[in-house]
Amino acid sequence: MKLVFLGATHEVTGSCTYIEACGKKFLVDFGMEQGINYFENEKVPCPPSSIDFVLLTHAHIDHSGLLPLLYAGGFSGQIHATKASCNLCSIMLRDSAHIQEFEAEWRSRKGKRKGKEEVEPLYTMADAEGAIACFVPHDYDTTIDICEGIRVRYTDAGHLLGSSSIELWLTEDGQTRKLLFSGDIGNHKQPLIRDPQYIDEADYVIMEATYGNRRHDPPKDYVQALAQVIQTTFDRGGNVVIPSFAVGRTQELLYFLRQIKSGNMVKNHANFPVYVDSPLAIEATRVFIENKESCFDEEAMKYVEQGINPITFDDLYLATTSDESRAINFNSTPKIIISASGMCEAGRIKHHLKHNLWKSENTILFVGYQALNTLGRSLVEGAKTVKLFGEEISVKAQILVLAGISGHADVDGLNEWISSVKGVKKVFVNHSEASVADEFTAHLKKDMGLESYAPYSGGVLNILTGEFTNASPIPVEKKSKGFSPGYQRLVASLERLTALVNKSSGLTNKELARMTDTLNNLCSKWEA
Repeated sequence: MKLVFLGATHEVTGSCTYIEACGKKFLVDFGMEQGINYFENEKVPCPPSSIDFVLLTHAHIDHSGLLPLLYAGGFSGQIHATKASCNLCSIMLRDSAHIQEFEAEWRSRKGKRKGKEEVEPLYTMADAEGAIACFVPHDYDTTIDICEGIRVRYTDAGHLLGSSSIELWLTEDGQTRKLLFSGDIGNHKQPLIRDPQYIDEADYVIMEATYGNRRHDPPKDYVQALAQVIQTTFDRGGNVVIPSFAVGRTQELLYFLRQIKSGNMVKNHANFPVYVDSPLAIEATRVFIENKESCFDEEAMKYVEQGINPITFDDLYLATTSDESRAINFNSTPKIIISASGMCEAGRIKHHLKHNLWKSENTILFVGYQALNTLGRSLVEGAKTVKLFGEEISVKAQILVLAGISGHADVDGLNEWISSVKGVKKVFVNHSEASVADEFTAHLKKDMGLESYAPYSGGVLNILTGEFTNASPIPVEKKSKGFSPGYQRLVASLERLTALVNKSSGLTNKELARMTDTLNNLCSKWEA
C-alpha cells in the first residue's frame, strides 16, 4: 500500500493524491492549478483508464477541476462525493468547460490575426458531461464499502456546501490503516453552513494549512463593516465591485446583504440594486437552497422555518445572459456588482474590472483568498496598472480587503482540528504556500509533538510501514510552463492508447493485425 503526493504540495491549488491499495488505484481529489506555480507537479503515475475511482473532498475547482480531463483520457470509474458536492460539481464543471471553450475560441480568434495556431481548450463540455455522469452521491456520517478492503466516511468540513473530510480505512493481509484527509477545513461561525466537525482518530493525517501562520482578524461586526464600505462608496457616486467565488462566498454575501437591507443600514440610498453576474453563482444559489436540511446551520434554518429564503431580497438582479451582463455597466445608479471568478483570473469579473478600475469613485472589494500571481493578488498588493483583454488599465478605484469571511480555518482553527485526532503516527501538511507549509509543519513538531512533514510532489508514503520518502522540489522552468491544453489532451490520449494495447494480448491475430494497421496508418498520416 502506498500513497503518492501529487498536487497542492508547497502550493495552495491543484489538490491531488494518488493511492495504491487493496488491488486498486485511486485518487483523492484531482484539482486544477490556479495562478503561477513554483514547483512542477508529478503526473498521475498510471493512465487515466487505470484509475479505479476518485474520492472527492468538495466541489471547488482546485479540488475537482481536472476530473473532465481524467475522463477525456479514458477514466470510466466512479467519483464518490457528498450529495451537495455532486450537485455543485454538476454545474461547476460545466461552467469550467464553458469558460475554457470560450477563452480558447477568443484566443484563437485574436491569434489568427497574428498568424498564430488555434488554441485548444484543456477539456470540452462533452468531457465535463462525461465526468459528471461518473459521480456517486453519499450522505454525511455514513460508512461506505467502496470495495473489498476499502471503506470511506464523509464528515462535514464546514468549508463549503457539501465539503468534507474523508476518513479512509485500508485493509490488506489482515492489517488496517486509517488515513484522514482534512479537505479544506472551514472557519468557525460562517454564515449559512455548519462549523467543521471533528474526527476522533487516524493513523496518518493529510491536512491543509492555507492560513497555517496567521489568525483571522475579523471586524467586530462584519455586517456593519460591509455596510460602511457600501455607504462610503455610494456617497461618492461609485459602484462596489466584489470579485467573489461563485459557490459559497457569493451566497454568504447575499445572506449579509439581506441583513443590511432589512436593517436599513445604508442611508439615503434606499432600494440600492445588487447584481449577481455569474450564471454559475445563480445555479449554485439554487443548489444551496435544495441542500438546506443537510448543510445549513441553526441560524440559517430559523429563516427557512419562517418561510424566508435567507439569500434573496428585493432589488436583487440576476444576470444570466451576456447582454444582461454588459448592461450593468451602462447603468449609472450606484450599485453592488458580485461576479466571478474570485481571484479575477477568468469569467465576467474581468469585464467589470475593465469598466470600473479606472474610476476613483468606485471600490473593488476583495472578500476571499487571493493566490500568488493571480490578478486579484496583484490588485491587493497595490498594482498601479493591470492588463485586461490586451489593454492597459489604470487602477484608480479604491482597493479594499474585508477580512474575516474566509472559508478556511486560521491557525487556531487548524490547531483545534488536529488536536481532536488521536493516535496520529504522522501528519502531512499541504494546500498552502511553501513558506506557510514549512512554518506550520515546524509548529506541529515543536508545539504539538507530532511527527510532521511538508511533502513535495512525488513524495511517497508506505502506508503499512509508515516509511515516508520525500521528493526533491523541482522548480518550474519557464520553458516547461507552456505545454498547451491540446498537448496535454494528446498525452492523455497516448496513455489511453497504451493501456488499450497492454490489454490487447487476448485478441485474435486478425483483430491485432487490424489494430496495428490502423495505428500505423495514423502514424503515417502525421509523419507525412
